[in-house]
Amino acid sequence: MKTVIIACVLFLVTMVHSKPADTYTDKFDTININEILENRRLLIPFIKCLLDQSKCSAEGKELKSHIQEALENNCAKCTDAQKKWTRVVISHFINNEPEHWKELSAKYDPQSKYVKKYEAELKSIKA
Repeated sequence: MKTVIIACVLFLVTMVHSKPADTYTDKFDTININEILENRRLLIPFIKCLLDQSKCSAEGKELKSHIQEALENNCAKCTDAQKKWTRVVISHFINNEPEHWKELSAKYDPQSKYVKKYEAELKSIKA
């Protein structure tokens, strides 16, 4: 009987640890986003990655794999850091990179369902 109980407990522990995460990975949460936004040499490769114009870094691949879902679900699976940085990045693009914002918006929100909300909220906000 003890063996069955131990087996059940181990099974439950395994199931809890193997369930899908409620948030996106946080392994890139400590990246200095402002450094990327302020340096075109770092920023342009991310933009090209997101627009399918070049290869992606590991960080770019991770972002690209979740960007559509995060946009549609108001970043529901984002960590607190990702929510903060998402606002900073979107604000930067709206206010400083309008052509890239237009391209990214056309790709990820062609019907402008979500873009209008972000533009109204983040226009003129400086990071």
